[in-house]
Amino acid sequence: MILATLKRCLPLFVLVPGLLLAPAALADLPGIPAFTLTPGEDGTEEYSVTLQILALMTALTFLPAMLMMMTSFTRIIIVFSILRQALGLQATPSNQILLGLALFLTIFIMKPVLEEANEVGLQPYMQEEVTSLEAVELASQPFRRFMLEQTRESDLALFMRIADVQYETPEDASFWVLMPAFVTSELKTAFQIGFILFIPFLIIDMVVASVLMAMGMMMLSPIIISLPFKIMLFVLVDGWALIMGTLAASYGI
Repeated sequence: MILATLKRCLPLFVLVPGLLLAPAALADLPGIPAFTLTPGEDGTEEYSVTLQILALMTALTFLPAMLMMMTSFTRIIIVFSILRQALGLQATPSNQILLGLALFLTIFIMKPVLEEANEVGLQPYMQEEVTSLEAVELASQPFRRFMLEQTRESDLALFMRIADVQYETPEDASFWVLMPAFVTSELKTAFQIGFILFIPFLIIDMVVASVLMAMGMMMLSPIIISLPFKIMLFVLVDGWALIMGTLAASYGI
């Protein structure tokens, strides 16, 4: 209650001293430049630090979308969701656990790309060897190569046709065309893996349903009987290790 009251009163604590200051005293206070440009030798321009921080904070809001559209996260989380559905488990593992597994497996798969982006883009910028725009361009090249390797030519051609643009080589494609093509390819691959995962569990459900039908137990749900067998099969074949290994191997790791 006290913290909430202090939060509501905080603007007053900032505003009242300013109102009490004389206009002459306010005139002597140093101001913060709203817009500062530093011309470069090659004709480029660098923005002020204040605007760079504002642009960075704005870009952080796009991190979830970038995580899904430029990494292996989409394929992994879809495969995990299909696996849970195939097992017949509605809430186990929970969404938080699946997201955590997908996130850390994504970091494991994307580690070479992240390290290269840090080496060629971030570190030169931190050492003031390149500008911010050059750092972004350099850091995007490893992600571009990764996305091109995982994107089907048919999907890339589809979005090139939709955008009504033509490129001589796939490497010349812009990010605005490459990202939706990459996500489409990831969705297609994820559903292919999910289909293969579904087959053995579907066979168990069919066998259990047939046995129950032959025994005249039509009122008993086959899912109740088949669930322990599916879990036992998944554990015996070390299913989690197989799936994670398959997902990593699908990216050439």
